[in-house]
Amino acid sequence: MTTILVYGDSTVQGFWDTEGGWVQRLRSYLDTTFLKDPDRYYPLFNLGVSGDTSQDLLERFQSETKNRLNEAQNKSEVIILVSVGTNDSMIINTSKKNQIEIGAFANNLKELIRLAKTYSNTVIFVGDMPVDEDRVDPIPWHDSASYRNEFVKAYQDVAEEVCKKHKIMFIDLYSRFINTDYKDFLEDGCHPNNKGHKMIFETVHTELKKKGILP
Repeated sequence: MTTILVYGDSTVQGFWDTEGGWVQRLRSYLDTTFLKDPDRYYPLFNLGVSGDTSQDLLERFQSETKNRLNEAQNKSEVIILVSVGTNDSMIINTSKKNQIEIGAFANNLKELIRLAKTYSNTVIFVGDMPVDEDRVDPIPWHDSASYRNEFVKAYQDVAEEVCKKHKIMFIDLYSRFINTDYKDFLEDGCHPNNKGHKMIFETVHTELKKKGILP
């Protein structure tokens, strides 16, 4: 048995996908694998919370991880995925500042990675998609703020740099989508639709299978 914990925001939670999001698609795949081969058991917990930033995730990480892992569980039997950043990069239009300053974002990731490594030998960061600025600058449901690709990309670059320094896997979704008609994969300008979640699942699964992490 290998337990999988997936932390993140609304995209991890699965907003705007009738099949529950890319994480639920991954769980469905693993459940199907288990039914075919009972020796391959991968219980997966979706710990995505809409609106979360790296700071929010950091504040709940310890308690939620402890609640879901058996104290006797070996680190080699745990996989932790983290996906966060777009909400951190959100620009507050009145102050012209990001919701979480990029240096603080980097420090939060470093601490998250440090904590995650106390529970798991396999820590993975999943990047974010680009946004459709025509629909989220400003954000319709939060018109005092905006998502902009210059910041989404900058925060993803920092995340990739932190991951490289701390020797953990980084799955780059931004580059995967930016060279496609990525706006067709977004429901409201920032959340993936069914097609977007399907592509994220396929990308994440392919990368993890390639590394021998998942079947």
